[in-house]
Amino acid sequence: IHTFPDKLAIEFLDHPLQRVTYAELDAITRRCMAYLVDLGVEPGDKVALQLPKSLEFIVLHLAVLRLGAVTVPLNIAYPSAELIYFLDDSEARLFFADESKREAIQEIIPRLPALQGCTFLDHRVPLKFEALIGQTTLSDQSALQFNYDNETTALMIYTSGTTGRPKGAQLTIGNLTSNLFALHTSWGWKHDDLLLHGLPLFHLHGLQVAFHGALYAGASMLALRSFDARRVLQVLVERKCTVFMGVPTIYQRILTLPDASSYDLSSMRLLTSGSDRLPDETFLAFQETFGHTLLERYGMTETGMNISNPLEGERRMGSVGLPLPGIEVRVVDPETDEPIPDGQVGAIQIRGPNVFAGYWRQPEKTAKSFSSDGWLRTGDLGLRESDGYFTLKGRTKDLIITGGLNVYPPEVERVLNENEAVKSSAVIGLPDTEWGERVVAAVVI
Repeated sequence: IHTFPDKLAIEFLDHPLQRVTYAELDAITRRCMAYLVDLGVEPGDKVALQLPKSLEFIVLHLAVLRLGAVTVPLNIAYPSAELIYFLDDSEARLFFADESKREAIQEIIPRLPALQGCTFLDHRVPLKFEALIGQTTLSDQSALQFNYDNETTALMIYTSGTTGRPKGAQLTIGNLTSNLFALHTSWGWKHDDLLLHGLPLFHLHGLQVAFHGALYAGASMLALRSFDARRVLQVLVERKCTVFMGVPTIYQRILTLPDASSYDLSSMRLLTSGSDRLPDETFLAFQETFGHTLLERYGMTETGMNISNPLEGERRMGSVGLPLPGIEVRVVDPETDEPIPDGQVGAIQIRGPNVFAGYWRQPEKTAKSFSSDGWLRTGDLGLRESDGYFTLKGRTKDLIITGGLNVYPPEVERVLNENEAVKSSAVIGLPDTEWGERVVAAVVI
């Protein structure tokens, strides 16, 4: 902020067009901090956001972080029935939701005793948000203190295993900043980078890796609220972007455009792929079509990024690369947690400053997630080559990844089984050329 006050921080490219410099982003975030303080937000409070990708989401999130409170980002697609669980379990004090869901959400608010306020926002009318946060009794916003340190929980993102309800993974300031530094070093982030952001903000890929990554570097970010393959290529070319992050489905859709090869991506220096395995055919087709080698990496909600193919050096097809600086990765026997030799498939475990603080209100599940000597059990299977490259070989947890998003069979089965006509159900993932996996259910009626 102090180094590049007049530099573009964020620009939303579709309606409504919104554009802020670093100085303007700082100013509006401070106003939002004052607004939240007036609402009673204190360090450690949970503030839930179920908002479309918008400047309002970003400003609220940054204000919450600066106050030492905790952002709980929620998928915009969650219906009100699921929101009850997330808001109740997180003990969210405030909830900011999209205006279009007002009627459904107002019906569930009486069932949430810990919730002290629910505010509905419409990102299509940004002046209303600015007027809202301008209603503060705090005249001297410069006196607001940043109430956090490395141990302060900053984010709580819900994730699931194969049994039970979703778990709130608690990520601290130290987790986030250490991972940002590792990625800044490994991916060569520069202050003159221009990121095209085409991901959702409610999960770690879009919020931490992409948005926080650009902010940490002092780079500029262009944001698209929804994905359209041709629009992505047009913006990459017209604005001479340098960084883009996607999931395999995004790159597969880009490659389906009949004139994809006519787009000149020579300004690009980094295109990353994650959240699911990148198919070999997509890796090769992107090389052939655009002359760029996609950089595949491996991360998870509980850790951020752990492993990445190198910026300079071999980006090995089918491999997620090498451990990031400061992060240890080992492959062990899943039954004993004992390390096994290179080349053998086993359970992948992680240790480092990026590893989360634990699951909210679930100490037993937190304990089970760690080995006796303090390594995180990721639930993924893989092997380490003799030169240090890691390759994933599947998941020990019964998880389906479709289009880069996690689908947990027990949650789908739970919904299916609520139907009176269904006696039992089993949900599995099957390979799909576009989505990576598709969700398939076998139902007994």
